[in-house]
Amino acid sequence: MAGLFYSSSKPSPSSTPSSPSSSFSRLLLLVTLLPLSLACFAFVLQWRGGLDDPVTHWSSQDRPEFPGMSSSTSEKQRSLPSNSDSGCVDLLGQSRAPSFPYFRDWSFDYQSDLKPKICITTSTSAGLEQTLPWLFYHKVIGVSTFYLFVEGKAASPNVSRVLETIPGVKVIHRTKELEEQQAKSRIWNETWLASFFYKPCNYELFVKQSLNMEMAIKMAQDSGMEWIIHLDTDELIHPSGTGYEYSLRKLLGNISADVDAVIFPNYESSVERDDIKEPFSRYRTSSSSYVSMFKKNYDHLPRDVYFGNYKEATRGNPNYFLTYGNGKAAARVQNHLRPNGAHRWHNYRKSPKEIKLEESAILHYTYPKFSDLTSRRDRCGCKPTKVDVKRCFMLEFDRAAFIIASTASSEEMLQWYQEHVVWTDDKLKLKLLRKGILTRIYAPMVIIQELREAGVFSSVVTSAHMSLNNSSTVRISRESSQVTGRRRVLEAHLDIDTESQESAVPPQSPPGLEATQMEPLSE
Repeated sequence: MAGLFYSSSKPSPSSTPSSPSSSFSRLLLLVTLLPLSLACFAFVLQWRGGLDDPVTHWSSQDRPEFPGMSSSTSEKQRSLPSNSDSGCVDLLGQSRAPSFPYFRDWSFDYQSDLKPKICITTSTSAGLEQTLPWLFYHKVIGVSTFYLFVEGKAASPNVSRVLETIPGVKVIHRTKELEEQQAKSRIWNETWLASFFYKPCNYELFVKQSLNMEMAIKMAQDSGMEWIIHLDTDELIHPSGTGYEYSLRKLLGNISADVDAVIFPNYESSVERDDIKEPFSRYRTSSSSYVSMFKKNYDHLPRDVYFGNYKEATRGNPNYFLTYGNGKAAARVQNHLRPNGAHRWHNYRKSPKEIKLEESAILHYTYPKFSDLTSRRDRCGCKPTKVDVKRCFMLEFDRAAFIIASTASSEEMLQWYQEHVVWTDDKLKLKLLRKGILTRIYAPMVIIQELREAGVFSSVVTSAHMSLNNSSTVRISRESSQVTGRRRVLEAHLDIDTESQESAVPPQSPPGLEATQMEPLSE
């Protein structure tokens, strides 16, 4: 029995349990195969479109929208025409596939869904390489309508044809009909702009800008605009102080209803190289050929900091800023609104209530390219003498730059540009950056660069060329005459408040050191 019991209870080789080494091998195999299977399954789902990519599929319910985004935009409106088979050269640099993750939800064809409605008016002769980045940047921050009074290169068929295809852009050519219409303006029979009449160059441009602004007010009223801003195409609005939205709409939407105008102090570009091609953004593959450093306005600095570092910040130039320092303004569109020169707005019936913004600014790209010396010279026929340039230019640096560009050789011009415009002293830059006089601002450059890489500019050019091939062109005769050089006899207006006849505000330099003699530094 004992033997029987022993033999029946002893396990046979076939029924022996798995050894510890065998169990470990099976567990290791399972641990290896399971994540591989899950990874393959996830890849198949994403490849077939069953898995959302949180970067490219940005939900408007989960995140606040960028200015200019519209969740209702159809997929057809979102898609860009391909540049690869268009046969067109990208006029604004290298074109690439869309890479901006927010671009797919952008709608640049908006009119009624944005509040408040903001328009910009400008008088420009710039080409597409400057105008398109300027225009679409302001679309991104909330501007819906643009009134472009074009001359020179901007009025050429190749440029104006592209601009006219952009939604929200109204192109106004300087035709004989336009000048005849502006010749009947009440401005010619009033006193607030009279001191600028019959003078060449900058004075003539100042009068022309005012006449164009007057027409833009009427167009803005007819279109239901709520705010109007006059801006040059070398200026960008920097709506700082609006949080993560970086929105001009939010900024102006928060303005009290009793305010008629808001003043944006201007910052002036401080270029660090003499080979900049496109100051608004990085040029092609060069990471340093752009403008990111700006000199702050007097209004945004402590008084002791401004005057205490005035000489170092001026660097031997006539003033703290190379050109103007009194900013630009946005006006609420209302009855009896009128321009008060290119920098301010006024009203025929009352003195408007103005406020000055404490954080937002106008970024003025002043002489950012070496070629700006000769381009400004070529637009003015004055003699390069100290006496004659005073008839043509309002600011001292413009006068000096015109004389240099008219009398010096290319090598001498470059040397002068490097000494007076380009910031090459790293120690000085660091000191003034620490003092807060200089500041780095990257947001406009990032937005414009992403627009460029997303193919926005090249697609506009391509679309315009395609529409040209599919339709006949209409020729517009553009006869030019000097409307500012002749006095017009106009009907009298008897409803003018004498207080509204305050003289137009010209471009003004920031306060100089002589201001310290008027009052002490400590307040």
